[in-house]
Amino acid sequence: MKLVRFGSAGKEKPGIIDKNGKIRDLSKIVKDIDGETLSPAGLAKIKKANIDKLPKVAGNPRLGPCVARPSNFIAIGLNYADHAAEAGMKLPPEPIIFNKALSCICGPNDNTITPKGSSKLDYEVELGIVIGKRASYLKKEQAMGAVAGYFLSNDVSERVFQIERAGQWTKGKGCETFGPIGPWVATKDEIKDPQNLNLWLKVNGGIRQKGNTKTMVFGVADIVWWCSQYFVMEPGDIIVTGTPSGVALGMKPPQFLNVGDVVELGCDGLGTQKQKIVKARA
Repeated sequence: MKLVRFGSAGKEKPGIIDKNGKIRDLSKIVKDIDGETLSPAGLAKIKKANIDKLPKVAGNPRLGPCVARPSNFIAIGLNYADHAAEAGMKLPPEPIIFNKALSCICGPNDNTITPKGSSKLDYEVELGIVIGKRASYLKKEQAMGAVAGYFLSNDVSERVFQIERAGQWTKGKGCETFGPIGPWVATKDEIKDPQNLNLWLKVNGGIRQKGNTKTMVFGVADIVWWCSQYFVMEPGDIIVTGTPSGVALGMKPPQFLNVGDVVELGCDGLGTQKQKIVKARA
């Protein structure tokens, strides 16, 4: 199943993509695409529904964040060897785990707002994981059982805030609109092998990133297992898993994003995103 949220910001409704690629309204089946819906019981409820009899959604509505109200937005750093090399950093012996602010989450095609004081705005195409079962101190063989599905993400980053100022990476990762997720959550059965998905990203039509999840240092199962050793994850929590090479920071010379630039990205089975870079809020 491919589950979406559609409508104006803050007023999104749950939906599902039918066999013809059209959105059907799930409002009479579930309240939202949230932790309750993404649990095994919630997904089973949707599977029982007759999708072809659900109301069709007219036109081309805005797509909201594909998961509503996660309690945790986790991110993994330096998880592709080629990206670590371009950043001039050593491969980590275990996953680098940090958080993106929940307030940064936005729709997959919403504008990216340049933060005040930003001078090194960057992009990162990433595979996202959605948790479907409570995960705490999992055994390694239990890790994939905690996964509900996958999504596409752009881990938007401000490199001055992240790297050149003291403190944690978080402040360069959680600015407003720095977390576009979607267009949909693909349930686990839709993705045969999460470790063999092609990822790509373009800026103004020119290819910047091109990679495959098979080159991840820590795969999906490892990431979920490691995270569960440090904190509890609940259904609906999301994890973005790192990016391949080609970020603006790693280019010679660096080519950071500017107001007016258009970023497009995609992943096998997980759709595409498109964001325009806009000025900072007054």
